[in-house]
Amino acid sequence: MQQQLWSGAVAALLLAVVSGVGESRRRKRRDPDRVGLMPWAMLQMMAVLGAVILVSVALNMR
Repeated sequence: MQQQLWSGAVAALLLAVVSGVGESRRRKRRDPDRVGLMPWAMLQMMAVLGAVILVSVALNMR
């Protein structure tokens, strides 16, 4: 069970990194009128929050 929590935390952190790259690309776009539909900042924040919760639960299971 604890290994699954750690795997979920790693997956959430990878999602946060991908979201950070997406947000960076969105901010640096050439045409400001081409808006996207993906809320990268919120997705990144939720992924980091999920990772923190999963790590906390995994550490408390010891």
